[in-house]
Amino acid sequence: MISVIIPTYNEEKNIENCLKALSNQTLPRNKYEIIVVDGGSKDRTVKIARKYADKVILQKSEGVGGARNDGVKLAKYDLIATTDADCIAPRDWLERIVINFENKDIVCVYGQQKPLENTFKNKISLKLSNIFIFFAYFFNIYLTVGANMAFRKKPFLSVGGYKSYSAGDDFELPLRLKKKGKIKHDPKMKILFSMRRYDEDGILKTLMNWILNIINEKYNLNLNIKKYNKKCYKYWNLKLEN
Repeated sequence: MISVIIPTYNEEKNIENCLKALSNQTLPRNKYEIIVVDGGSKDRTVKIARKYADKVILQKSEGVGGARNDGVKLAKYDLIATTDADCIAPRDWLERIVINFENKDIVCVYGQQKPLENTFKNKISLKLSNIFIFFAYFFNIYLTVGANMAFRKKPFLSVGGYKSYSAGDDFELPLRLKKKGKIKHDPKMKILFSMRRYDEDGILKTLMNWILNIINEKYNLNLNIKKYNKKCYKYWNLKLEN
């Protein structure tokens, strides 16, 4: 059985399609739970999420990594999958994840991305990215993406979960998890990934911003740069309204 964690913040345009896909998996619905962790949305995100998710909670920890940590703490099951509110999972996504974890030595598995906005530019961009991810794996470089990964709950909690970084938190996590077991890259574990940020800001500008955010976090440079997080995942201590 598996728990799926989705952070949200003002995602009313995307969350329903995401949750519909997750509710229509080849894995029987009673074999998994869906947990939405909301960062204080001002739109209809929470109302929509409640139609499909087993749990909708208000985020308590800072950052998108903190939102995922909040979800993991409430998860019922040992296997945890994470994705984003603007992604669409194929029908066999969860089943494929479960099959990978039949190997008890594996603590984390991650896949590849296909563009949701299926333009030629986006297809080429993600194709090159996926090739890089594939070859990096053979050099023990794990380019995991929080939109398409899964891990075991106990090892995840034992290494402290996600760090509260504005970028690169999903790349940093396997550096600690690999001490607990094997990290696997499954190129057939695909998800439709929204390229909206790349379309808005341009691929080179977005990648440069991502790199600068990682450098800023790693070396505590306090650079005055735009935060990479798609949304301003805030720190809230309030209760969800009924």
